[in-house]
Amino acid sequence: MPASPVIVALELGTAKVIALVGEMREDGHIMITGMGEQPSRGISKGLVVDIEAAADATKAALAAAEESGEVTIRQVVLAVSGGHVRSDVHRGVVPVRDRSEITRHDMQSVMNIAKAVNMPTDREVLHTICQHYCIDGQQRVVTPEGMEGARLELDMLVVHGLRSPMRNAIKAVEDLMIDVKDVIYAGLASGLSVLSVEQKKGGVLVIDMGAGTTEYVAYAGNVIAATGALGVGGDHVTNDIALAFGIPERQAERCKIEHGGAVIPADVEGKVAVAPGVGFGGRTISRQSLLTVINARVDETLRMVQHRLEEDKVPPHLAAGVVLVGGCAHMPGVTDLAAEIFKMPCTVGRPREVSGLATATEGPEYATCTGLIQYACRKWQSRRRAPALTGLIKNILKR
Repeated sequence: MPASPVIVALELGTAKVIALVGEMREDGHIMITGMGEQPSRGISKGLVVDIEAAADATKAALAAAEESGEVTIRQVVLAVSGGHVRSDVHRGVVPVRDRSEITRHDMQSVMNIAKAVNMPTDREVLHTICQHYCIDGQQRVVTPEGMEGARLELDMLVVHGLRSPMRNAIKAVEDLMIDVKDVIYAGLASGLSVLSVEQKKGGVLVIDMGAGTTEYVAYAGNVIAATGALGVGGDHVTNDIALAFGIPERQAERCKIEHGGAVIPADVEGKVAVAPGVGFGGRTISRQSLLTVINARVDETLRMVQHRLEEDKVPPHLAAGVVLVGGCAHMPGVTDLAAEIFKMPCTVGRPREVSGLATATEGPEYATCTGLIQYACRKWQSRRRAPALTGLIKNILKR
């Protein structure tokens, strides 16, 4: 299998815009060859609120990626995030054509029906993902072709979001004369980047906690059971600190990074944290009070994810536990808090089967972009296999 074409992944995050350049090598690994980062402008809670400012930040990140990767960027694969992204399960049902053996035609028919979702005019489908086939309302199967039955059913997970926010993100990129080749939900990309086959089989929950949004994707029974997003992230922790102690947000951000944590240790009483001066005089505050503020917000965010999963009827215990990615995964104690809330082991996820630039291959905040590259490379591979398989069949028939 030859190396894939060069792929450029782009994430318009609330804190920063990230562009990664990569390709799939012959051994199937992803090689990151270039990277560009730029502090975000015109983006709030994962949504573009100022197209011109967002385009300027994107242009700077892409220019840095071009220089780093020694490439000319003409098209990108774009991540979409924001609290407006949700998922629903839709069921398609068809009678088996010859009333006995299920054929590929029956499978395609039930898939088309399950995909035919009537969305409100302000929403747009991002992904349709097969979950389970079911024969005669009882037996769940992975591939029903060749099996006997009178009725075939299929549960389809439909991931959708508001049309306007997604179009605005695309416009911010296309205004730079850059073609958006594909659009992928950020939570799915993060899961693709950090999860192993064994974790998906056992059941696992990935939570991507960024600056402005928190995305999640849950696998149960080796299929994606639910996915969605909340318009809450690390910036809300910073804002809480600023309000609680009457300090500017830049000072609160420094205080969060240097003295923050998601849990409150027993020995913290009486200790202080120095909020360094950032254009203002420094402040000394109670570290216990600081951790109490942070703990309250992170705890609330994780419990909101837990509530969403309960609504979607995801099993309460997943064998592979919880995997945290995103910038907030660096926060001390956050894995302990997540393990306590979900009653499952929790670890920090890092990109798998990716090599190259150490910064992009080791940090949990790069899970989305590395997953975008993996998604695009696998899609390229599947397109190459289809003509090859057709040609092989034709040759066999000729002989």
